[in-house]
Amino acid sequence: MDILSIIGVLVGFSAIIGGNLMAGGEFDSLINFHAFVIVIGGTLGATLLQFPPKVFMRSLHIFVWIIKPEQHQLTKQIAKIVNWSAMARKEGLLGLETLIDNEKDAFAKKGLQLLVDGNEPEVIRDCMEVELNTKEHLDIQAAKVFDAMGGYSPTIGIIGAVIGLIHVMQNLAKPELLGAGIATAFVATIYGVGLANLLFIPIANKLRAHIFRASQAREMIIEGISSIAEGENPRNIELKLSGFLLDK
Repeated sequence: MDILSIIGVLVGFSAIIGGNLMAGGEFDSLINFHAFVIVIGGTLGATLLQFPPKVFMRSLHIFVWIIKPEQHQLTKQIAKIVNWSAMARKEGLLGLETLIDNEKDAFAKKGLQLLVDGNEPEVIRDCMEVELNTKEHLDIQAAKVFDAMGGYSPTIGIIGAVIGLIHVMQNLAKPELLGAGIATAFVATIYGVGLANLLFIPIANKLRAHIFRASQAREMIIEGISSIAEGENPRNIELKLSGFLLDK
């Protein structure tokens, strides 16, 4: 679990609410259902218009990475690849065929199958890089969904503010209705800017970081399987792949 995500959300919103209370404001002054509907509904509508269904659904799928990111145990993966290399040198590439069905990582499983089928190292690398690049591109586009929401919500907040001011101008002769219009105007702006900078944009940036790490893990698998196909020494493969651990 990524505890920093939870802490970040709590600290960010606590600072806004706490600052309002310390300034003499009331918690209820930050709650306005009409402003919430305008900002969330408008932002979601604009986002749905911008992205195709596949990308939007993927963004919902990877959203969970904010709290529970994918675990990439690179050290264990390196040990596994080195073991594959030693087995291939001892029994030949066909000796790896028994490992394919037991491999849980679909990407590594594809690489093993390409290896056992006797493909050239360049062919193996090209096939796996195509899948890597396609998946990375889709995930980056999915992360951009939250970037877009971070861009739209402040503008929608301004629209909400204008709507509130319109109501104020229409009810100048009715003082009892002015408060609701003014509240909608200012709270909508707070919602729009706050959600963009406390949620949407940080979520997009954190997702990109997780996507980068996932791509690194797959690049390591590509490098390891290609090295096995080239017949490199297991020790050399281990030293080469250890370079992927430098950022840990």
